[in-house]
Amino acid sequence: MKAETALFAGVSLFFAVSAAVYGRSSAEPAGTVALVVSCLMSALVAFFLWYRHRKDGLLPKDRKGASVHEAAGPVAFFPPRSAFPVLAAAGTALLGLGAVYGLWLFLIGAGVLVPGVLGFAFQYAARGTDPVRPTGVEDR
Repeated sequence: MKAETALFAGVSLFFAVSAAVYGRSSAEPAGTVALVVSCLMSALVAFFLWYRHRKDGLLPKDRKGASVHEAAGPVAFFPPRSAFPVLAAAGTALLGLGAVYGLWLFLIGAGVLVPGVLGFAFQYAARGTDPVRPTGVEDR
């Protein structure tokens, strides 16, 4: 995380210098405020990365002699194909069209979006449990 900390600290410094130069040479305050906010946001990310570096120590990518397998973590669960993303996208599109054409289409969009989002969230909620014997039931 050393490199990322230096990168975001450099971005923050760039925005600070840009805000100072822009603030002196321009009479518009909105651009100066935008540059100052950008400086603060990148400084926040730099501080977070610096804090994590101090707390966690050196990561494998920070060491010169680290091998690839040291940085490899557990493989996550990648779900198979699902219809819920398409359902959620269609519901979102209908919500947007409903904002233009009327409440009736908006309500249809909400009716399509809610099952899509709930299916997205709970499709694999029972993953890892045995369907024959629920969790918490012990053998007797």
